[in-house]
Amino acid sequence: MKQHSSTAEATNQPVSSFLCLKLQQQLGVLRLQAELELPLKGVTAIFGRSGAGKSSLINLVAGLSRPDCGLISLGERILFDSERGINLKPEQRRVGYVFQDARLFPHYRVKGNLLYGCGGRLSESFMQVVKLLGLESLLGRFPATLSGGERQRVAIGRALLSQPDILLMDEPLASLDLPRKQELLPWLEQLVAQIEIPVLYVSHSLDEIVQLADHLVVLADGQVQAAGALADVWHSEAMRPWVPVQQHSVLLRATLSHQHADYPLSCLKLAGQSLWIQAIDRPAGTVVRLRVHASDISISCEKPEKTSIRNLLKVRIEHLQPLPDQQRVVVHTRLDGQLLLAHITRWAADELALLPGAEVWLQLKCLSLAGQDWVVPHPSANAQCG
Repeated sequence: MKQHSSTAEATNQPVSSFLCLKLQQQLGVLRLQAELELPLKGVTAIFGRSGAGKSSLINLVAGLSRPDCGLISLGERILFDSERGINLKPEQRRVGYVFQDARLFPHYRVKGNLLYGCGGRLSESFMQVVKLLGLESLLGRFPATLSGGERQRVAIGRALLSQPDILLMDEPLASLDLPRKQELLPWLEQLVAQIEIPVLYVSHSLDEIVQLADHLVVLADGQVQAAGALADVWHSEAMRPWVPVQQHSVLLRATLSHQHADYPLSCLKLAGQSLWIQAIDRPAGTVVRLRVHASDISISCEKPEKTSIRNLLKVRIEHLQPLPDQQRVVVHTRLDGQLLLAHITRWAADELALLPGAEVWLQLKCLSLAGQDWVVPHPSANAQCG
């Protein structure tokens, strides 16, 4: 979708490419405080426990509630400034909002609900949104006849047709059962890959975040614990309470190189080295994301020969970290600036005499496709190369 241009309102501030939040709000016993610069591109996930302040944060952006003090600016536009007395009404903020429940008008058909988003007029983007979300066959139906996933797709379409500068999504999958979540996720993947406006996506599901987000903000008790690129925050201390030792993983970025001539496999390149995954129908040069579990990596001091495992990476050890059980260690390695972790026994580490600075070979046991434009391996994945 094409984002319409915006002009400065009530300020001569320079153009910014961020959603800037510097705000405080007392919410009963919870004090929400945030000082963030979020990029106006891609999906920023807001993550934390229930009651951490996630929905309250995006409600402040939408204008559904008012901060006690602070500043909210969206690019060059000031939405709220307590010092200057600026507080744009929700309808003036050009914000699209998708709630946990679709909140469709029950007496309107799907087409009527969508038209409400664009002021009752067929806009140029109407059919574009309908096709993007696969709503062609639903236009004549009433909300009561739709599945939960279909209703959410209509709600997303209605929000997009309001031509917003930013899309806010408050746990849009939370009220759905697993089959309906699986129904909606592919549409969300396609949506976030194609629209040109930023998305704030509230969730307490790590699976959704890994599948959709580019950036991540972690909230706890109303305070920002970490914020930044997804891979950076994923590896930070703020995520340690959320990822048990047994599920340690890293997120990598690699580039699709070519397809195997004889087998249904695609070759990715990471720092000039090859990784093979189940074949994906993407053009060469596509950047994909990998989630690699530490338990799916083994280590060899020499390049393995005559092995069934296809994925080998030559890396350098940064350091070794004992695990609490005292029986295993986490080997931290890095390749082209990207972190890879391996869980091995202390016995193996001692026998191999692993030390910081040593070059070793990692054997990646499991890589599989699970996303619109990226790959998420998991121990239970079906497609393996090794």
